[in-house]
Amino acid sequence: MATCAHCGKATTFGHSVSFSHRKTNRPYRPNLQKVTVIENGRKVKKTLCTKCIRTLVKTAK
Repeated sequence: MATCAHCGKATTFGHSVSFSHRKTNRPYRPNLQKVTVIENGRKVKKTLCTKCIRTLVKTAK
C-alpha cells in the first residue's frame, strides 16, 4: 500500500452510502505523486501527497 514518505498518509477505508442507505466498503485514497526532491545536496525520488508537496514548495521560497 502506497504511503506519503513525509507525513505517512495512506489509504483509509469507509463506506459508500446509497440512496437507500445501504453501506458498501470503499477506499479513500490520498493523492500521491512521485517527486524528485533535493535532500542534503542529492536528488532523491519520493512519493509524497500533494499537501506535503505544497508545503515543501512554500518553505523552499
